[in-house]
Formats: sequence, structure tokens, C-alpha cells
Amino acid sequence: MSNNIEAIATPGRRGRMVALIGVALAGGLAAFGIWSRIDTVASLKQEADDTAIPRVQVVSPKSGPPHRTLTLPGNIDAWYEAPIYAQVSGYVTHWFKDYGAPVKAGDVLATINTPSLDAQFEASKAKLEVVQARYKLAVITAKRWAALSGTQAVAQQDVDVKAADAAEQKAEVSAAEQTVAQFQAMVAFKNLVAPFDGVVTARRTNVGDYVNSTGGDSTVRSAPAALFSVADIHQMRIFVSVPQDYADTLKPGLTATLTLPQKPGNPIPAQFLTTANAVNTPTRTIVTEFTVENAKGELWPGSYANVHFNFPSDPNILILPEQSLLFRAQGMQVAVLDGQNRVHLQDVTLGRNLNTDVEIVAGLKATDKVVANPSLGLLDGQQVKIVQPVAGYQADSSGKAAVPPERAQPLATTEPSAAAASPVPQHGPGGALNESKPGTGTGQ
Repeated sequence: MSNNIEAIATPGRRGRMVALIGVALAGGLAAFGIWSRIDTVASLKQEADDTAIPRVQVVSPKSGPPHRTLTLPGNIDAWYEAPIYAQVSGYVTHWFKDYGAPVKAGDVLATINTPSLDAQFEASKAKLEVVQARYKLAVITAKRWAALSGTQAVAQQDVDVKAADAAEQKAEVSAAEQTVAQFQAMVAFKNLVAPFDGVVTARRTNVGDYVNSTGGDSTVRSAPAALFSVADIHQMRIFVSVPQDYADTLKPGLTATLTLPQKPGNPIPAQFLTTANAVNTPTRTIVTEFTVENAKGELWPGSYANVHFNFPSDPNILILPEQSLLFRAQGMQVAVLDGQNRVHLQDVTLGRNLNTDVEIVAGLKATDKVVANPSLGLLDGQQVKIVQPVAGYQADSSGKAAVPPERAQPLATTEPSAAAASPVPQHGPGGALNESKPGTGTGQ
């Protein structure tokens, strides 16, 4: 009977053990689930906090190049250029020089037939002969009356009148001589002549054309037209409008190089001549004049040329890319990072604009870490993370400026791993490419 009781009790104990084991497993699973949820929440919180920190790139200032290059458009003009107008009215009987013809000073360009002027000239000479005859008679008469002066044959009043008549006739002769000289000068204008050695750059007349003296008469209200243009091209003038930023470099000794569109591979040296000593208000530029020897006639008046300058520069001035500047109400600023990667907004003073770069005259040190692409929402004292640090603007061993860093990409808004998925090749000292990983450098 006792054996039966033990047999019945054994299955009961086994059931309780199985129940206890089940409870333990259920508790373990519940604990694991709770722990897993807590760990996941903590991980998500850490990831969210990390994602909330802005990602930035940094760049180090570089020293300015010893020279600055600048290319500007220039206009080429002749050393002298003169339009030739008609000074008398008539018909063109012949022209002797066409486009591009070389001429010497005094060479006849064209002749004008002026019958009316010729008639007036002859009439003035005839009038001169008349007044000369009258003058001779008046002189003889005055001498005769003067011989009788002091006698009772003539009155002194009559003697004085005859002397005055002789003086009047002398004045008439002088006036007639001036009239003849005037017409003689006008007759000389029947020949249009070159005023200096050069080439004919324009001929705007032909045989049989009627021309008038409008160009020489300021009282006639009409648009005068030049019949010829003559240019002295032994030396050329090049006019360039240089920005005001370069005013201090425009001085004797400055040189430039010209390239023509039709001959891009043939540079031509030019020498500084003068400036306007004034700034054009609408454009803020200074008209600057250069000269070029043109013995071979390669340069033509009115041509366009690219003028290349090589200005000296101060290599001690620091340079930053324009995209690193912040335009704010407080003035021009840059975002500088400290040792804890916190932002400090630094006021800076700008110098010249160098296309994609700009000079920093004051407010920055060469060792500063500057945010390369700051957003307008960046705050002073804000914590940031450096990603894809730029190797910097350092000069190579030859003293030339290194290749500027690539333009910064938009700020990362995902995990650091996503930002690092497409690394940007950066330029190190000497222009060498290197790979930078997030958080492994500061851009120094």
C-alpha cells in the first residue's frame, strides 16, 4: 500500500518541477525582452543625439600667392587717327588712296572740283588789282597836295583830306589782300591730303560725289561725314578698364601681355603709359593706357584683345574660399572651431576678391580651423562634428599655391556611416590627393 502512495506522489512532484521550470523560462524571456527594449531605446537615443549634431567640413587658411593674374578686355587704338573732312563744296573728281593704302604726310587723297570757289578766287584777285590802282592814285594825289601845303593855292584841310584818302585806300588794299589769301587757302582744300604718315583706314567717297564744307562750318546744323580716315599705326594704344582694387599697382614699370582672338598663341608684350587718375563711377574701374610697338602692322585699330596682367601680391595675407564666409548683421564673419569642436563666430576684414577665393586682411590666424560651408543657422558655441576634413590651403614646395579644395558638399543629415559612404578626395600639401575619414582630422 505504501508503494502505491509513493507511485502516486512522484508524478505530482514532477509536475511542480515542470511548472517551476516553465515559470523560470517565462521570467527569463520577459527579462530578456525588457532588457532588449531598454537597450534599443538607449541606442536610438544615442543615435538621435549624434544625428542632431551638425556635420561640417573644415578648411585651413592658405597663404596668398606671390603674384595675382588678371585678364581683362582691351581696345586697341591707333597712335594717331584723324578723320578727313571736306572744307570746300564741290564734286569729287578723283580719289588716289583706297582702304589700307600706306600714305606719307602731305600725300593727296582726293581732289574736288569747285567752279564756284574758283570764280570767287578770281574775283577777289581782280578786286585786289582795282584797290591797288586806287591806292597808287591816292598816294600820288596826296604827295601833290602835300607839296602845295603852306601856300595860298590849297587849304591845309584839303591836304589832310587827301592824305586820309591815301590811308583809306591802303586799308582797302590790305582787306583785299586778306580776301585773296582766304580764297587761296580755301582753294588749297580742293586737295584732301594726309596729315601724317600712316594708312588709310576708311574711304567714304567716290568720283562724282557732291561734298560740302559742313564739316568745317560749325554754324551749319547737319551731320558731317568724313571722306577718309588716316591712322598712324607704328605704335598702338591699348585702353583697359582696370578694377579699383588694383589701383595701387597701376604705375610705371607695369607690364601686360596681349592675345588676339585670331592669334591666341601669339602673346604680345605691352608697356604701361598712363591712367586716367580717376575712377569711373558706374563701373568702379580706372581707364589705363598701354603701348605696343607695331612695326610689322600686326595690330589693327579698333581690334579687341585680351589683356593679361601679373600683379605682385603679399603672400602674408591669408586666403579663404568665398563659401566659408558668413554675411550677417554683425558684419563679415567666419565660423572657427576650438579644440572641442565648438563654433566661435569670428569677425574678419576682407581684402581683394580673387574669383572663388577672398583675402582675409584681419581677424584670422593661419592655424585656425574654419568651417568650409557654414549654414546660416550655425550658432556661436554650438557643438559640431567634422566630416571629410579638407587638407587645407597650403603652399607646395615650389612656393606656388596648392590647388584649392573641392567645394564642400551639403551638410550630412544621416549617420556618420552614411556620410562616409562617398568620401570626397581632398588635396593635401603640394596638390596631392589623399583620402580623409570622418573624425580623423581637423583640416590642419
